[in-house]
Amino acid sequence: MFSHQKWKCSWSQIATVASVIVLVSLVHIFLGPVVPSFDSVSVRQAQNLSGTSNDSIRQVSEDSSKTVVAFDRRFPADLHGAVVYRNASWKAEIGQWLSSCDAVAKDVDIIEPIGGRKCLNDCSSQGVCNHEFGICRCFHGYTGEDCSQKLRLECNYEKTPEMPYGRWVVSICSRHCDTTRAMCFCGEGTKYPNRPVPESCGFQINSPVNPDEPKMTDWSKPDLDILTTNSSKQGWCNVDPEDAYALKVQIKEECDCKYDCLWGRFCEVPVQCTCVNQCSGHGKCRGGFCQCDKGWFGTDCSIPSTLSTVGEWPQWLRPAHLEVPSDKNVPGNLSNISAVVKKKRPLIYIYDLPPDFNSLLLEGRHFKLECVNRIYDDRNATIWTDYLYGSQMAFYENILATAHRTLNGEEADFFFVPVLDSCIITRADDAPHLSMQNHTGLRSSLTLEFYKRAYEHIVEKYPYWNRSSGRDHIWFFSWDEGACYAPKEIWNSMMLVHWGNTNSKHNHSTTAYWGDNWDEISNERRGDHPCFDPRKDLVIPAWKVPDPFSMRANYWARPREKRKTLFYFNGNLGPAYEKGRPEDSYSMGIRQKLAEEFGSSPNKEGKLGKQHADDVVVTPLRSDNYHNDIATSIFCGVFPGDGWSGRMEDSILQGCVPVIIQDGIYLPYENMLNYESFAVRVSEDDIPSLINTLRGFNETEIQFRLANVKKIWQRFLFRDSILLEAERQKASFGHEEDWAVQFSKLKHDDIFATFIQTLHFKLHNDPWRREQVVNRTKEYGLPQECLQKTS
Repeated sequence: MFSHQKWKCSWSQIATVASVIVLVSLVHIFLGPVVPSFDSVSVRQAQNLSGTSNDSIRQVSEDSSKTVVAFDRRFPADLHGAVVYRNASWKAEIGQWLSSCDAVAKDVDIIEPIGGRKCLNDCSSQGVCNHEFGICRCFHGYTGEDCSQKLRLECNYEKTPEMPYGRWVVSICSRHCDTTRAMCFCGEGTKYPNRPVPESCGFQINSPVNPDEPKMTDWSKPDLDILTTNSSKQGWCNVDPEDAYALKVQIKEECDCKYDCLWGRFCEVPVQCTCVNQCSGHGKCRGGFCQCDKGWFGTDCSIPSTLSTVGEWPQWLRPAHLEVPSDKNVPGNLSNISAVVKKKRPLIYIYDLPPDFNSLLLEGRHFKLECVNRIYDDRNATIWTDYLYGSQMAFYENILATAHRTLNGEEADFFFVPVLDSCIITRADDAPHLSMQNHTGLRSSLTLEFYKRAYEHIVEKYPYWNRSSGRDHIWFFSWDEGACYAPKEIWNSMMLVHWGNTNSKHNHSTTAYWGDNWDEISNERRGDHPCFDPRKDLVIPAWKVPDPFSMRANYWARPREKRKTLFYFNGNLGPAYEKGRPEDSYSMGIRQKLAEEFGSSPNKEGKLGKQHADDVVVTPLRSDNYHNDIATSIFCGVFPGDGWSGRMEDSILQGCVPVIIQDGIYLPYENMLNYESFAVRVSEDDIPSLINTLRGFNETEIQFRLANVKKIWQRFLFRDSILLEAERQKASFGHEEDWAVQFSKLKHDDIFATFIQTLHFKLHNDPWRREQVVNRTKEYGLPQECLQKTS
């Protein structure tokens, strides 16, 4: 360990600095706003007082293996015990380790296998060859070892006399069914046979007796008017777009352009489809499935084979020293090669799963805005969606492009299993081949089955699961209640979720939507695990639309004097309000209790909250400028919806101190970051005293938390994923939109960087992992002390 003499300042100097910090802290506690915030004597400045920095806590010799880390160093902490590392307030033990070891991590040589196995019949041009195993990944509607067998994916369920098109399903079709995708089109005999006829477009619509009631679709009667050329009718399949745009003919409102890859009111403009990483420039996107160029494979065509050009390899495989085997006649191979690449750990292996778990779900979606965080307009410019579950797409693209990716499973520290559960749940009732008949209508049960099948696949095809019983595997559960419905077989793994329910208080399904309720799933399938285990799992922030206006306005940095509202919450407040969710169980009753006490808008009975106040806003009324309203507030409410909601992200991104009311439920990074330094937690039982609690904070505490929110706000953005898209657009189309310019200015760690730092810490902190690597310090690029548990 480091001796005292190797420090740049003496123990007496350090004691003096510590005394000053304690004295300043006490003055703030007792005198409040009379003196500057503690933040003005930051951790970095406290280090500088003794002439130290992160670099000064280690001694580096010419031999990097002899790097010595001073784990007995006590890093300066703030008023709430947080250790600042890379601008974030980490929990003390985590911040100490990261501050010591992340800075001294070294590159290590990793042998990356470049596959050259052939696939049977080159997948019959109906799939992509995985050159690692020589296995075909077939496009939608095709199957078999060489993808030569054509599937028949019907749009409709079996017909009956009463229901000649079968019972309702999203893909229900009265015209031509494309049975490779279970999608409905106008078909032969019409002027525009490739124009979609999704859902209610092809069936008769019955107007209600009461104008206030919704229209009803009769799924048993086709609407022949969509085929007519009579301008007095509501045609669709034959009408010319020019006539319709000129209002020469009236078009049925229920007909529109729902399918991906098409734009315009009448789907008359072919546009770029949405694929993972847009096929990395090495393939064509066909509605969600990447048709890779020769020599490339993987979900996003990012994996090179021996047929690829080395100069086109992705950045995570460069620079590479190639090793070609002397025996080039290996049976079944096109001369496999190895590439030696320098990388920093942690190393992540990404399974190239069969497309059933990702690409096919994207390719066959019936609504272009589902499952994805972006689509493309008639200029092929990016349109970002407000689909909260778009985080899964953003994260998947990040992890495929990260420098921490490896093709060498034997060297990998972690294994990512890419199941797109947000697509499974939104597509659960798309078509009969995704039937929930065996799941009593529960989307949660269907999704559990997908994860179970993915588990069975990797256990059968790969050797990596059994070596750790899955402890080093990572799964992403994006839906409302996260990993609550994870199959019992995978619970040892790390779960990435948006809903961190430890089930310590709410030990049942908390959603008000019956189709997602997991209470009815048997323990035989699910096991008896909680939804979230903070010892191994991580809550990831939700997707938020890139908002260049808010960024230009610097909402996140708005100063205290411009924040006039004490507390703000805008959202659905339940059945007591017009258009409120009717279920008493919605939000576990938390939003309803808040409104009962502090509601600032009249409910159905014309009543305000019992304790309503002028500087407290609790309203269900839609805001004209939601982000600005948050940015003019000091504290903002973070409560559940049907499970998680995006209110934590709204609060942080607009620089407002989050006030969390959801007992036993973790928020993003809460088991890693020190929440007390930038947020407030209030128990559900203490809702009536909420505002009194907030008024009890002195100005120093308020300024302190606001300052820390400013430091961490970029950790709630998918910046790197957004910049990947910016690079693709600039390279392909020359587009550089305002969002790309604004996000390129951001420099601090984002969501994915925080995730990697978490994995780095887990490499050290997990006893099983530490036992595996403690004797391999050189291979891991860390000094011995970084692989031993700190005191």
